[in-house]
Amino acid sequence: MPCPSSSPPGLLALMAPGLALMATFSLPSQAGDRRALPVEKPPGVKGRTLILLDVNTKSPVRIISENFLSLQLDPSIIHDGWLDFLSSRRLVTLARGLAPAFLRFAGKRTDFLQFHNVKNPAKSRGGPGPDYYLKNYEDDIVRSDIALDKQKGCKIAQHPDIMLELQREKAAQMHLVLLKEQFSNTYSNLTLTARSLDKLYNFADCSGLHLIFALNALRRNPNNSWNSSNALSLLKYSASKKYNISWELGNEPNNYRTLIGRSVNGSQLGKDYIQLRSLLQLIRTYSRANLYGPNIGRPRKNVITLLEGYYIDGRVAKVTDFLKTRLLDTLSDQIRKIQKVVNTYTPGKKIWLEGVGTTSAGGMNNLSDSYAAGFLWLNTLGLLASQGIDVVVRHSFLDHGHNHLVDQNFNPLPDYWLSLLYKRLIGPKVLAIHVAGLQRKPRPGRVIRDKLRIYAHCTSYHNHNYVRGSITLYIINLHRSRKKIKLAGTLRDKIVHQYLLQPYGKDGLHSKLVQLNGQPLAMVDDGTLPELKPRPLRAGRTLVIPPLTMSFYVVKNVNALACRYR
Repeated sequence: MPCPSSSPPGLLALMAPGLALMATFSLPSQAGDRRALPVEKPPGVKGRTLILLDVNTKSPVRIISENFLSLQLDPSIIHDGWLDFLSSRRLVTLARGLAPAFLRFAGKRTDFLQFHNVKNPAKSRGGPGPDYYLKNYEDDIVRSDIALDKQKGCKIAQHPDIMLELQREKAAQMHLVLLKEQFSNTYSNLTLTARSLDKLYNFADCSGLHLIFALNALRRNPNNSWNSSNALSLLKYSASKKYNISWELGNEPNNYRTLIGRSVNGSQLGKDYIQLRSLLQLIRTYSRANLYGPNIGRPRKNVITLLEGYYIDGRVAKVTDFLKTRLLDTLSDQIRKIQKVVNTYTPGKKIWLEGVGTTSAGGMNNLSDSYAAGFLWLNTLGLLASQGIDVVVRHSFLDHGHNHLVDQNFNPLPDYWLSLLYKRLIGPKVLAIHVAGLQRKPRPGRVIRDKLRIYAHCTSYHNHNYVRGSITLYIINLHRSRKKIKLAGTLRDKIVHQYLLQPYGKDGLHSKLVQLNGQPLAMVDDGTLPELKPRPLRAGRTLVIPPLTMSFYVVKNVNALACRYR
């Protein structure tokens, strides 16, 4: 995905069944979005600043999707081999923890993806070749596939350690090839077999995720119209298996000129989408399927739009860069600029932001996979929810590199645990907060940005540990000192459950391990996530937020009017 500063974001829209044209997008007004102000000691004032915090419990300022935090897989997992391991019980368990969510299968290589309706590629090409390592590796994959075919329902595999070790070696070699393609901006064709599509859908279905599949839009006829023959083959196969899939056409169409030396204008893209909608309507299984596509004009009703890609390449060189408030505010600044334009055309329409990650090109070791990267991720979730963005698609769940929720050993990284807490505790209704306390006077010419970020939602309805009407706060403390918060108003004298997430081990902010309320987080076994135990705080107790931490606080039994009903 490109850096936002190097090219404008691509824009995609969800086409409701029966609509012929795609749409431009809009962002809702930020009225009612009240964020915490920076609260610090003025010069010369001794002692600690006590921050008073209240929440408007009467009505939400925003309502986002139940699938707000969603996931993405890049087609490169076909190239580097990780797609063959999506049947791992451990991966399915980790993905299931983040359901309900969308699973978007798309990326740079979407428009170089060809579908081939064959079950066993190794046998179809006459064997894996003379190399002993490759032969044994691919034979193991085939044997695993045969074993999966015998299972009913969810197909789950237990891969031997040696098999995973060989895969990691293969992925490391392929990663160099993929990086070379990415930096040269020249991509080779990629083949998706029927077997691979089965594995992809099995993973999504077993994990409780809804698959969104992006079709190749760069297959072109001589007159530059879309060649739909390969897509039709894929659609027919998926329909024969009764796969419940939503569809997109292409990825980042604004970058086609740099990819293939020619562009596809909005008018032609609109015709291509009409053609794809016609294909879907001819196939009974997909006659009412959701369809995503590039914006070419004014929207009609029931249109959802997508902003394409958000990275911060070139702005993170060391772990302390994640503590810079200017970096955390980058996305908000970009959205405000776009907002001035899109509100003219489609006020009030819902927005999705997909391809969100710390960096592109696989991320950076000990940075984008560290505890510190969570400051940016959690702030992005809070910021976008408060601005009314309906869905945020995280790139990526799994792949080679360091920008993912799960590493190559299938161990969850800090951003995974952060996402799991978010899913367990945060509901779709966003609440306005009110903060009172001492505020530092701004110096002339200096912008003061928030180092204490506070967001509030109704507690998730799916969490049966809390009755409806409870409220969840999540707080990012970028200060190097602890901060004290006193709950006021409707939150006063309520029992609070604390979920304090801190780095675990000697690596500090660089750590890839985290602890919850002092207890290290790790999977119990391949099929079991750990219990996320809160620390109960007595009613009326002041919240003490440690320096450089992220935390969630569930305020129980508030009986908030905004949170009683779904």
